[in-house]
Amino acid sequence: MSAVAFFDMDGTLVRSNTARLYLSWRRDRGETELVDMLRFGLWITQYKLGTVDPAEIGARALAQFRGVEEVVFREEMNEFFRERVLPDVMDDARREVELRRERGEQLVILTASTPYVADPLAAELNIEHVISSRLSVADGCFTGDTDALCYGSEKVRLATEWAASAGVDLERSAFYTDSVSDLPMLERVAEPRVVNPDPRLRWHARARGWELSKWR
Repeated sequence: MSAVAFFDMDGTLVRSNTARLYLSWRRDRGETELVDMLRFGLWITQYKLGTVDPAEIGARALAQFRGVEEVVFREEMNEFFRERVLPDVMDDARREVELRRERGEQLVILTASTPYVADPLAAELNIEHVISSRLSVADGCFTGDTDALCYGSEKVRLATEWAASAGVDLERSAFYTDSVSDLPMLERVAEPRVVNPDPRLRWHARARGWELSKWR
């Protein structure tokens, strides 16, 4: 069985949180209000403090997309990617992806975000596979619900299912991330790689003796 290098997206391959970048991008276009940005900032703070369920945050955020045509949203996100996400892809991340490719490993973006951001990033970095949260679509429009939330233990389940179908051995694989929410996945692979960690992940990584990396 072959090895694989899994990469988280926000804070790992990309310097910033792409949801925050998206909200800022829409505000600059006059499509959202300051109060929406403040509300999102509060959610992110609560999430980092561990005082709110991520599924609850997701449900609140997704409600605004109910009835939006998927094809229209995908086109909008391609534009957003080019303007805001692409400049935020870290040089160190690009180098590490290429290093893993040279070793002959399969490459996967493993993210709680959606394919509407992760797919363009995968194409930019020539990463073959994306495992992400999936939004429910009916009659070509978003329902406001999710088919899968690629987060925490569910991220491990989705990665394990993919690995089995792809002939990949997680015991020989690596995972790069910045977030404590990915601790279950870090503990599942042979090579946990902690990049630009949040405070809680930094504590866990030091307690386990994992190496910490600073990417720019």
